[in-house]
Formats: sequence, C-alpha cells, structure tokens
Amino acid sequence: MKKRISALAQNLPENCTAVIENVDNRFYFTDFHSSLGYLVVNKNGAIFLTDSRYVEAATNHINGAEVVEFFSHATIKDVLAKLGATKVIMQSETTTVASATALTKAFDGYEVVFDDTLDKIIASLRVIKDEGEVDYIIKAQRIAEDALTHVLGLIKVGMTEKELALALDFYMLSHGADALSFDTIAVSGKNSSLPHGVPSDKRIENGDFITMDFGAVYKGYHSDMTRTVAVGNVCDEQKKVYETVLEAQLRALDGVREGIRCCDADALARNVITQAGYGDFFRHGLGHGVGVEIHEAPTVSSKSDAVLKKNMIVTVEPGIYLPNRFGVRIEDMVCVTENGCKNLTNAPKELIIL
Repeated sequence: MKKRISALAQNLPENCTAVIENVDNRFYFTDFHSSLGYLVVNKNGAIFLTDSRYVEAATNHINGAEVVEFFSHATIKDVLAKLGATKVIMQSETTTVASATALTKAFDGYEVVFDDTLDKIIASLRVIKDEGEVDYIIKAQRIAEDALTHVLGLIKVGMTEKELALALDFYMLSHGADALSFDTIAVSGKNSSLPHGVPSDKRIENGDFITMDFGAVYKGYHSDMTRTVAVGNVCDEQKKVYETVLEAQLRALDGVREGIRCCDADALARNVITQAGYGDFFRHGLGHGVGVEIHEAPTVSSKSDAVLKKNMIVTVEPGIYLPNRFGVRIEDMVCVTENGCKNLTNAPKELIIL
C-alpha cells in the first residue's frame, strides 16, 4: 500500500493535499475497510483517520500511513496542519453536499476545492491493475465459475428464479467468497429480456432461456460473468440469437487490445448484432472496468473515446433482448495486453441445453 499512497502523492498538483472520504478509494490505498474514515495525503506524508471502533485494527493492518483516532472534523484540520497543508482537494463525484458543506466549514483557513482533479488522479491509478489485483480478481472469478458448474446440475423445470439465484449465492459464499459482487441476476423465459431483471417467483419452463449474471468478491476485488442456458429445447430464433451474441462477443474478444478506443471495441460486437438484424435490441454498452468496484473505469461503450491500456480489466458482454420474449447475454472478463487480451473467464460458451 505504500506504493499506491506514494503514487497518489506524486501525482497531486503542487501544494495540494488530498482528503479522501470515499470508502472504495480508502480501501484501494490502505487495504482496510471501515464505515468511517478519511485518508489525508500530500508529499509530506499520509495519515488515516478513523473512529474508536477501527483504530486498533487499522493500526495493526495499514502499511504506509499513520493512524490517528477521529473525534470530529477538527481532528482532520489538526492533521492538515501536521502535514503542512495549504490547499485541500476532495472528490466531487462521491462527496455528498452535506459532507462538502461540513468539511468546508471545518477547514476554515484553508483553500478547499471540490472539482474532478482528485477523481481523475485516483481513476488513473485504479484503472491499471497490478499483479496482486489481477490474482484476486481471477480467484473471485474461479469461485463464480465453480458456482455455475454447481447450479447447472440443479436447474430443472419448476425451479423458481429466486431458488436459482439463492443456489448461486450460497455456493459462492460457502466456497471462499467474502461477499457477492452485486445482487445476482437469474431470470428466465420472458424475464430474460430484462438486462437487469430481478429474480422472481416465476418457475422455469421447458423452452426457457435462463440468463445468470453474477460474481464473487475475494479480498475486496470483484468478478463478473454472465451465461445464458436453455432448458428442454430451443426454437430456431433462439438459436440464431444465441449464435449472433456469441459471434459478436468472439469478434470483440479478438479485437480488444492496448490502444483501441472503447467506442471502437464496442463497434466490433455491435456491428455483428446490427448486421444480423438485431441492432435495436443491443441496448447497453459492451462492458466496463472491474476491480474494487463492480463498475469502474473505463466504460466500454459507443459513447466513450477512452483508450484501452495494458493491464486494464474490462468485461465483454454483448446481448440481445427481445421484449416480452427472451434475451441472451454472454459476458467474460479480460485483462488488456499489448497485442490483445487475456480472457480471465474459463466457463464454456457453447449453447447448453439442459
């Protein structure tokens, strides 16, 4: 963690001190979770403030920042003086109006800036994953893949979507996951046309597509995957849609590499789907970054000119959703390399009919 804090300090504008309140960013720089805390960093040092519930644990765990007990916002002002601060910068994207108002008042005598400067600096550091981060994400992904293998042996006609989601969740949490990446999506039949459908009491029927979007958290890092399977049989259009989504995903996977713009990566998959006549039914971007948060930079969509860089981890998840009929999504996570990408997802993608 010393390396990350040092990188932050070196990237701060001249004479600026960062005060980080956001829980995910505090974890990224300290490897420590707490519901309350502030990380104060400048070129003179780093201090982590938290209340009495966490002080002992933080002191024993955090490497690279002094731990100070937090009593009030005045405590942060004392820390600013200790670090020789003159100008304070904070995140605009995640700081509430209430917190910004309180902190500005507490930091009387200091210039306090709430703009996107600190947000951009932190995002530029977090978006490139180091070897340890990649290892944690792969571990989380393997837990999720094992859960998929497990539930494929359980799925049957009459099972409810909620029962399927619960089976995925229970397996992940009982086989090494620290938490779930997000609320598991397990939707079937007409409900599979909802990209972020919520598991319901609907029972699985013959001829249903089932879309499962889920992930595990390991050591604070998330995984994300989606697989669509069928039960009993599929009609010709279901098969065509599935094959189209798979072709689109494979085309994108073949083109994702360092230097490609996110919008161009998105187009690789979108063009396949459009040419097959389903362009109006691919209603989201190709993917997103994954790490300490389930959705983080970069956004891989038709609206983004951001350029993919080596060691970014992004999802590749095209989909087709026919309203009130069915939907298909296939999602892998990849690590961008100089000449392509390394697929971190091992689960099969050929159409499985249970």
